[in-house]
Amino acid sequence: MIANPDNDNNLDGPMVFIIIGKGYEVKGGEGIDLHIMLRAPDDDSAVREALNALTEEGFIEADLDQIGVLTDEPNEEPHASAYQGALEGEVAIIRFE
Repeated sequence: MIANPDNDNNLDGPMVFIIIGKGYEVKGGEGIDLHIMLRAPDDDSAVREALNALTEEGFIEADLDQIGVLTDEPNEEPHASAYQGALEGEVAIIRFE
């Protein structure tokens, strides 16, 4: 995985993205609110990796509404441990059911 961003972002640390959306496990079913945290070189790569992780978790469809780069480490759970997982190369999926 690329550690340095390939765009004009000049962050001191790694780029950890948060993607907010809704995932669907059953066609026509009710969506599950999601926050996805991962490390990626750019937003296109972050979206691709997030969609791949959702597919591996059994989601058949997703609506991704927002994407951003975290500038500070979250202090509260479940985001704090998801952030640590993202720093370690994991794609952290937080479900709000």
